[in-house]
Amino acid sequence: MASTTYVIGLDYGTDSVRAVLVDTANGQEMATSVFEYPRWRQGRYCEPATNQFRQHPSDHLEGLEHTLREVVQISGVPAEQIKGICIDTTGSSPIPVTREGIPLSLTPGFESNPNAMMVLWKDHTAIREAEEINTLAHGGTGPDYTKYVGGIYSSEWFWAKILHIIREDPAVKEAAWSWMEHCDWMTYTLVGGDLDHFKRSRCAAGHKALWHPSWGGLPPKSFLDTFDLYLGTLRDRLYQDTWTSDIPAGNLSADWAKKLGLTTDTVISVGTFDAHAGAVGAGIEEYTLVRIMGTSTCDILVSPDPSLNETTIRGICGQVNGSVVPGMTGLEAGQSAFGDVLAWFQNLLLWPIREVLENTKTIDAAQKAQLLAEAESGLLHRLTEAAAAIPLSEALPVALDWINGRRTPDADQGLQSAMVNLNLGTGAPHIFKALIHAICFGSKKIVDRFETEGVAIHNVVGIGGVARKSPYVMQTLANVLNRPISVAASDQAPALGAAIYAAVACGCYTNVLLASRKMSSPKEAVYEPQPEVVIALSTQMDLYNTLGKFAESINK
Repeated sequence: MASTTYVIGLDYGTDSVRAVLVDTANGQEMATSVFEYPRWRQGRYCEPATNQFRQHPSDHLEGLEHTLREVVQISGVPAEQIKGICIDTTGSSPIPVTREGIPLSLTPGFESNPNAMMVLWKDHTAIREAEEINTLAHGGTGPDYTKYVGGIYSSEWFWAKILHIIREDPAVKEAAWSWMEHCDWMTYTLVGGDLDHFKRSRCAAGHKALWHPSWGGLPPKSFLDTFDLYLGTLRDRLYQDTWTSDIPAGNLSADWAKKLGLTTDTVISVGTFDAHAGAVGAGIEEYTLVRIMGTSTCDILVSPDPSLNETTIRGICGQVNGSVVPGMTGLEAGQSAFGDVLAWFQNLLLWPIREVLENTKTIDAAQKAQLLAEAESGLLHRLTEAAAAIPLSEALPVALDWINGRRTPDADQGLQSAMVNLNLGTGAPHIFKALIHAICFGSKKIVDRFETEGVAIHNVVGIGGVARKSPYVMQTLANVLNRPISVAASDQAPALGAAIYAAVACGCYTNVLLASRKMSSPKEAVYEPQPEVVIALSTQMDLYNTLGKFAESINK
């Protein structure tokens, strides 16, 4: 027992944070803990109608302490055998901080100000600011600072969000000494020390903040000052160098060691994004596309091709050397909504049920709650069964997956979804089937873009809730892509990937690929394409493409 070592991966998702304590010898998950954000569950600080999604850092701090303490207690592993911790988060999810690295919303006067909180990845309030960044970057008067992020800067990303907040809220602009990506702030929370010398994430900087070695790191002050002089000043307070997640950011601080029952010998590795950690947890190898399939998707590839350090791929979310596996170029794409599309439809159907139950006087409150819980738990399953039974030869609606804009290929968060071919025979299962087709067609657009740009895809792996819980979605995706898709068995692939980074940072392994081969999740299923369905769905995809072109034309 004394020779066994363990690490912890901490995965901050949209709705909750998950910790997993892992044996470094084989990746065995010894204990897990999940903490749902209480303020977020109440819908506080968010305005979905305006695409404003903010999270209070207290949700994250409470989750940090709860999950880390719980996995240590459940596992019974002695503190001295827990050698490392790594944190992954959503992104780009920046948060304004003071000179000491304290989030503004934890300081007097900003406690309930959404602009002083973390701007969640799916917040799209900065569409106009992203357009301004793209216009200047493509103006031809200097380098195109967007070329390594697919040529289009997104409203989901670092600079656009900050620019929007400082324009909307002068008080935040005045008080925010700096800004940090969520993965950096959580890591800094555990390490402490001097903010100026803190090691920032290569993954976050390269994919979301336009960091690239060819122009010396972040874009120059002359570029940023064009939008607001604050951005140029902020640049001086950020960073020049960045670090990969196999590198220690420092050791656990004395305060947090005491809170968690750990020791200050525990190494904290540089933070990263959830999708990139998930790819490592799924055992990514070169030219394997890992699809992290949850509320949205992130599609991650790694390539050893050195030309990708200079040759750019149109319309993706970035190509960054070392962002996934040090020594290889990490390529990112994704869909702004995947599971969210289906969740939206579920909520649409549940609305009248909630209204009827709330206003009926024929049953008591307990019965109302029971009926609603049964409807919520069983609706998607019933829809899936009914949708699967509808033959493709039947007249079907055609839908777009842009319910939250389009991330890739060719980011445009201003786009909206659409649906055609409705008639009096169209029922809820028909629409549900069309929505599943739409999210799968959007996935194929990403695969097609990579391949037309010369990036090979040898294998496809799915991870996340949708991949493990919906065989129908996965079979449909295999048919649309016309290639096999394997599914990783772990429920906690991003947390497991973070743990793998921690195992390298603390010296248990010499590199990420070696650690991943020993510790990553096994595969639990493989979905093979069905030739007759592949042909039928290709016709539906043609209609999807036609609808997409029309929707883009009227949207613009």
